[in-house]
Amino acid sequence: MKRIAALILLASLSANAFAFDPFVVSDIRIDGLSRISAGTVYNYLPINKGDQLTNDGAQRAIRALYRTKFFSDVEFDREGSILVIKVVERPSIAKLTLRGNKDIKTDDLKKGLKEIGLTEGETFDRLALDNVQQELIRQYYNRGKYNVSVDPHVTRLDRNRVAVEIEIREGKAAKIKELNILGNHAFTDKQIRDGFESDTTNWMSWYSKDDQYSREKLSGDLEKLQSYYMDRGYADFGVDSTQVAIAPDKRAMYIDASIKEGEIYKVADVKLLGDLILPEKTMRQLVFVKAGETFNRAAVEASTKAIKAVLANIGYAYAKVTPIPKLDKEKRTVDLTLYVEPGQRVYVRRVVFQGNTRTEDGVLRREMRQLEGSWYSQAAIDRSKVRLQRLGYFKTVDVDKKLVPGTQDKVDVTVKVEEQSAGSMQFGIGYSQYSGIILNASVSQNNLFGSGDSFSISGERSSYYTRLGLNYYNPYLTDSGIGIGYSASYSKTDYGNTDFANYATSAKSFSTYLGIPISETDGLRVGLGISSNKVNLFPGYSPLVLIDYQNEIGNKTIHTWTGTLGWNHDTRNGYWAPTRGGLLSASTDVALPGSTVQYWKLTTEANHYWPIGKGFVLYLDGQVGYGKTYGKNGISDDAYDALAAASKADNPSQSHIITDMRQDLPFWQNYYAGGVRDVRGFQDNTLGPRVCIDGSAPNAGGMCNNGAYYAQPIGGSFKVLGTAQVFLPLPFLKDVNTARVSWFMDVGNVYKDYKSFDASELRASTGISLQWQAPIGPLIISLAVPFRSKDADRHYEERIQFTFGSQF
Repeated sequence: MKRIAALILLASLSANAFAFDPFVVSDIRIDGLSRISAGTVYNYLPINKGDQLTNDGAQRAIRALYRTKFFSDVEFDREGSILVIKVVERPSIAKLTLRGNKDIKTDDLKKGLKEIGLTEGETFDRLALDNVQQELIRQYYNRGKYNVSVDPHVTRLDRNRVAVEIEIREGKAAKIKELNILGNHAFTDKQIRDGFESDTTNWMSWYSKDDQYSREKLSGDLEKLQSYYMDRGYADFGVDSTQVAIAPDKRAMYIDASIKEGEIYKVADVKLLGDLILPEKTMRQLVFVKAGETFNRAAVEASTKAIKAVLANIGYAYAKVTPIPKLDKEKRTVDLTLYVEPGQRVYVRRVVFQGNTRTEDGVLRREMRQLEGSWYSQAAIDRSKVRLQRLGYFKTVDVDKKLVPGTQDKVDVTVKVEEQSAGSMQFGIGYSQYSGIILNASVSQNNLFGSGDSFSISGERSSYYTRLGLNYYNPYLTDSGIGIGYSASYSKTDYGNTDFANYATSAKSFSTYLGIPISETDGLRVGLGISSNKVNLFPGYSPLVLIDYQNEIGNKTIHTWTGTLGWNHDTRNGYWAPTRGGLLSASTDVALPGSTVQYWKLTTEANHYWPIGKGFVLYLDGQVGYGKTYGKNGISDDAYDALAAASKADNPSQSHIITDMRQDLPFWQNYYAGGVRDVRGFQDNTLGPRVCIDGSAPNAGGMCNNGAYYAQPIGGSFKVLGTAQVFLPLPFLKDVNTARVSWFMDVGNVYKDYKSFDASELRASTGISLQWQAPIGPLIISLAVPFRSKDADRHYEERIQFTFGSQF
């Protein structure tokens, strides 16, 4: 401001030096313009043709042109009745460069500089540069970096341009050496500082950075301190003073905060005043503060939020609830009044979508529960946001409301989305000692051409299996949300040279299914499919129990009609990285009468996410699966008893093993456990029952025939799985929608049937897992260490596991 005042004074002196008799301006000529147009000058010039110009008028005009900050010099002259304005333009900023900034991102700095007027293409103002220098220093001071230096450099270029370079030396943040709370008697330092972001240097400071001083952090901590006391009845608590001292080297901070605890207050009375809209009895059910209880500010705030939420759900989008506490210091009581101002009831005029460059508006609109022309409802808005987030098409979803200009009862709702890749493309090549060279490729799109339909095609090839799959799903076959899907697949396996159960299959299948919504969180899935599976066993290599089972069936080619019925209850708040809510599901697959083998399988799962503070999220998951044959086309007891008797006649010592390993499910439908999506730390599908070729029992190390070969995993009809994960708020993974890391513990196994369940046979592992939403598909990498296993599992343990390219 001093510089502007000096320029204005200089302009006034120049004008005084240019003394003339008043005259009528017949024309105006501007000399010296190169970048700024004459029209722009005329817009700011308070003189027009035909005006009489006086000395005072000339001074006002010169000051007006200086205030534009376009010119470093302005001079008025006269040629007859023509006013001649001679100007010298300020240079323009051709290039703006920032160097040395690490704590504050360059984009954030440039955005702030642009607001001040320092940006490429704009007129250069030395005063603005000085202000920028001071502002940057202030921002770094707020981050505790008192050794920061900000040095601007200006280089003159041709054509009246300049290059501005701002060199920043951030230095190191000052560390908190002492943090003292003075005056606390009711609670210890440890209790009241438990939630502080600021702390003295400790063994976790390298990660949390809590010992780095920041004015914002300290202010937030003092707010937490006040909340801590007021939530426990200290209604007159106060922070008397705060002193922050810095060491001479600007590397150490010493903080003292003096507090006054006050006394514990009880609630004497709670009143509801204002325009309640709803009956007072109903509104009082939303008040969590009761007479006679200890005062609790958190309960007061929860009450105000609950009342505003209920009013917002019936159209009062701008309702206010003001808590007014009245303290009686003699009786140490509080009379609390909640004053309700509902404001004008509003309805939604329009719902507008922004940011959906690929996704059709109709795809978003069908997920909206807030309808145009209806009363505003915050609950409907919140539900709409969750439904959009769970589509998986968008990185962020933000919903905003704004009053329609000129009205008090209409709002427009704007839904802003940031799209992300809703599909994945995978092509990979790998190698393992069991599969040999593995080739795989897939293309999937959960938002096909922006329509909301999903489509995928995939293929995989290794030394012993080939798989092809094709899937399509339209989630809105009808306007009510009934979806239809189709799936076709072909697979061919040959486990003849592996440690797995030795058999070969060649399967083809096709199915169609309907998705039927029954509520906002519940849905049904009904399907019908047909499949053909040719199963080949190898005498002398395949386990005898599998050969006996196939002989009893009497067919190598298995034809199956499958009926599917499933239910799910989904309350998760996101698709890729939910932080709260959960999923309950149950599904059953039945091989219908007329199939070669009749059986049913029931699979259930329950999981939930809980935010547990400071960015940590707890996830628990449990799964149970069970299946069994039924009817005459299952293996009857009489038939199996006859088979066991025949085996006993051939080899009396092995007949009990054959009977014990009787299949409750067709072995190609068995459940398996182990793998990156299951019990991590064990190879895919290797946990559970294992058998020797001749029907004998493997030894404790899982070997058969005196150590000649390993027993073969064949799966079972009963599966139990449990998982606990804690997602960690790592500083280098700020965006959990892109990547997140978790510590996990997996427990589970597969049993021959549910009667064989034995908790001592459960396997368990623990480790760290990275989930990354890579540009061409999701990636999971797990480092797992089994801590509960048997000697027979050692051959199948696997420390590092990963999967890439499919949704999870």
